[in-house]
Amino acid sequence: MRGPHNILRLIRTAATFERTGALGVVLNAMDAPTPIRVLTRVVGWPLRWLGLKGDPEMPPVTRALSALGPAYIKFGQVLSTRPDLVGDSLALQLRVLQDKLPPFPRDVAMETVASELGQPADEIFSEFSEAVAAASIAQVHKAYLISNGEEVAVKVLRPGIERAFRKDIDAFYFAAWVIETLSPSSRRLKPQIVIEHFDHVVAGELDLRSEASASSEFAENTANDELFQVPLADWEFSGKRVMTLGWADGLPLGDNVALDAAGHNRTVLGSRVLQLFLSHALRDGYFHADMHQGNLKVAANGNIIAYDFGIMGRIDEYTRRVYAEILIGFIRRDYKRVAEVHFEAGYVPNDQDVDEFAQALRAVGEPIFGMDASQMSMGRLFHYLFEVTERFGMETRTELILLQRTMVVVEGVARSLDPHINIWEVAKPVVEEYIKTNLGPRAILRDLVKTARVLARFGPELPKLAEAALMQQTSAKVTPPRAPRLRPVLYIMLGAAVTAGGFALSLLLAS
Repeated sequence: MRGPHNILRLIRTAATFERTGALGVVLNAMDAPTPIRVLTRVVGWPLRWLGLKGDPEMPPVTRALSALGPAYIKFGQVLSTRPDLVGDSLALQLRVLQDKLPPFPRDVAMETVASELGQPADEIFSEFSEAVAAASIAQVHKAYLISNGEEVAVKVLRPGIERAFRKDIDAFYFAAWVIETLSPSSRRLKPQIVIEHFDHVVAGELDLRSEASASSEFAENTANDELFQVPLADWEFSGKRVMTLGWADGLPLGDNVALDAAGHNRTVLGSRVLQLFLSHALRDGYFHADMHQGNLKVAANGNIIAYDFGIMGRIDEYTRRVYAEILIGFIRRDYKRVAEVHFEAGYVPNDQDVDEFAQALRAVGEPIFGMDASQMSMGRLFHYLFEVTERFGMETRTELILLQRTMVVVEGVARSLDPHINIWEVAKPVVEEYIKTNLGPRAILRDLVKTARVLARFGPELPKLAEAALMQQTSAKVTPPRAPRLRPVLYIMLGAAVTAGGFALSLLLAS
């Protein structure tokens, strides 16, 4: 990790950031400690001529990352989801990073298809176009299957991209090690963990089977969503370096002129894209975490089509319930209940004062609800909420940062379609329906069924577990002679009762 090539890459990176003017922006945004500022300036300034120029029309940070290549572009995109690390201003700049690169030749793509799928591309596809889109990791071709004539999109990884990324990621690990070594105070930003997270994200994007799996799961979850469409993966013609999806054509969701000309109702589209995102996050706990206009189109029949499933977000069921209660509490302006939910979930330590916390939450909610409908924002609400909860001792949770970041992007898409959209009025029915389904009597019965089934499945094992625990306990202290034999009998009886009761309750509630 600490070889000469990593040192050279670090020097080139510092020189490029210095040459493009990005270095000062990044250091200030991250409130970098003095040792890091000194090191980067010492390395960057004398050798700035070694740095890449980049596009002078771009802002400094995006200019530097774009000049340094695909891994740096992707790293910037991942960091844009972590305003808790890089600050809001820099995160906002990073969100506009585009990874459009010149395409590689069609013949090379067809060779990759043949190598990955085990047969020549022209034996699978009757037509195989030039690249219709090219990004940092892969490019997309339009094709037709010989077997059934279906129109498909074929995504192919760039040649040698895995090796290129591996080199840059090794350099990122080296940079993180240097930062932590020179400035122990920087460890609060967890540089190594940030790089590990990036490494994990990229590993998924460099294996197109992961993206195909994500699209497949997302399509199953949303199969019954009205006017929403996810291209289906064709597993027969997909592999690690090639992915085949059904072709889905439409107008870009960001092209208002084209949408108006086609007769689409942008007010309806704006509401629908926000409600779809909330439904996926709350109902399914699995959401598209990169829902910008470039990944959304509108079909001729009005369907919203989602593309590019490289970045997806997950929230477990318990956290979804907690945040639904928090969200509905804010919608109803019941700040005491929002505070209580935080304490009940263990998000805020018990040594804090619940009334003081509720007062702080009121300071978060009231200014937002006093805004004009066109300014009200759930993304802003959660941003302020994270600031307050951090002050009261709540640890940052990465999945919720990703949710908040995606919410900001989706709100931006909705407002670009309808500048006067009332975010809260649109969100309210989705949140209330989720709460009615997951926090009411039906949810209690459903949870009882799940519990009963688990108990029924593990009931026969309970006596063994109880006896083992009891024997371990009694071996450590002197007990009455009959106790070790009598208590296991009681646990056996309890296990049998639980098993029988679990089966009975499961059958009763299931019927």
